[in-house]
Parts: sequence; structure tokens; C-alpha cells
Amino acid sequence: MTSVQVLLIIVAGIGAGVINAVVGAGTLVTFPTLLLLGFPPVIANVSNTVGLVPGSIMASIGYRSTLRGRGPVVRRLLVATSIGGLTGGALLVLLPGRAFNAVVPWLLLSAALLAALQPRIAAAVALRRAAQRGATVDDGAATVPGGPVGPWFFLGILLTGIYGGYFGAAQGVILLVILGLALGGPLNELNGIKNILAGAANLVSALLFIAIADVDWSVAGLVAVGATIGGGLGGRYGRRLPSSALRVLLVVIAVVAAAVRFVG
Repeated sequence: MTSVQVLLIIVAGIGAGVINAVVGAGTLVTFPTLLLLGFPPVIANVSNTVGLVPGSIMASIGYRSTLRGRGPVVRRLLVATSIGGLTGGALLVLLPGRAFNAVVPWLLLSAALLAALQPRIAAAVALRRAAQRGATVDDGAATVPGGPVGPWFFLGILLTGIYGGYFGAAQGVILLVILGLALGGPLNELNGIKNILAGAANLVSALLFIAIADVDWSVAGLVAVGATIGGGLGGRYGRRLPSSALRVLLVVIAVVAAAVRFVG
């Protein structure tokens, strides 16, 4: 790799670490960057997943204050997301590479759409919670520490984990929607749970990739350096960043990368 490519990957990793902590769609920065630099999709996805693990850990540490009283529900959901992440990672490795190559542009566009619609989705979740409680939206925004892990809640986290293990872009956005519907509370306060669940799915799939897949360790290492820095920054200062600007950046990068894949 050239020095310019090295710098681009590190910068993309920093951006992904910050965005994963705040929104949960950091793969929309690193993965398209690797594609645009010429890396094959499966190797780019595998290496990116491995590289993002340290950033997920840093982001989880940064939001640990939002986890008070949520230990029991988080532990149960970790089972679902870990099974899902392992399943998704296995699908990526076992299915033909051409299958992933074919769906990559559509996955990118779908993730971009989710990122773009995230504010509307969040507002709809808040309204639904308020209606369920017979309260105003503001009243319905009170933090709910825990809640039952019913079969539909468990299944939703499981399926999101599968998606995270297979691809992962905008996994955090989906998690925030599910957590908002099931637990309630401000979506900002659910970021701590989201970071842990997304990070767990990322970790188990990364361990699988390390064991049986081809990881480009130079790419994974550079992404890890950037994501660790970005995850720490996002966990500490993420709430101060203009989410609208981050969202526009995500959508533009994803759409450009999808267009390149369609043309290619």
C-alpha cells in the first residue's frame, strides 16, 4: 500500500469509530473506502470487521454510564447478538464469494437509506412509546432501565446480529430502533446497549474470520488504529457532534461506493 492509502484507511477508521459510537453505521465509511481502494469485497468486509473490534470496545467504555440498572437485560441480549454474529459470519465465509459481491451494492444502498431515515425512525419510535404510555413525547422519553426480553425482542436482536456478522453497515441504527421499541427511553441513552450488542456481534464474527477466513492484517491493523482513536473520541465527545452532518457523509459515501460497484 502507498502512504496515501495507509493514511486514508486510518482516517476512515477514525471516522468509523466516532460514527459507530454515535449512530452505529461506521462500516459505511471504512468498507466503501476499502472498495474504492481496490480491495475485493469479501476480504475488505472480513478485514474491516476484525479491525473495528477495538473501536467498538472503546465506544462501549465511553457510554458505560448509560448502562446502570440494565445489566440483566444486556446479558440476555448478548446471547442473542452473539449467536447472530456467529451465524452471519459463517454465512459470509461459507456462501460463494460471488453471492456477497452481488448483494454488496444493494446492502450499501439499504444501509444508506436506513442512515438517512434514522431521525424519522427515532421520532416514530418516541411517538409510539408515548402513545403506549398515554403520555406526551417528552414524558415518554424517561429512561427505562430494563424490561422483559420476550421472544420477539430476542428474535429481533438475533436477526440484527446475523446481519451484523454478515455485513454490519447500519446495524447500530437497526438496534436503536428495536431497543427503542422494546425498552423505551431516549435513544441517546440506549447507545450504551447498542454499542455492546453491535460490538459483541462484531467480536464473535471477527474471531470466526481470524480462525477460518483470509484476513488482510495490514488493512485490519490500520482500521483498528483508526477505530480505536475514533471509538474513544466518539464515546467521550460523540453527543456534541452534529449528527446531521455525519449522516449526510455516510449517505454520500455509501451511494458513491454502490454506484462504483454497479458500474464495475
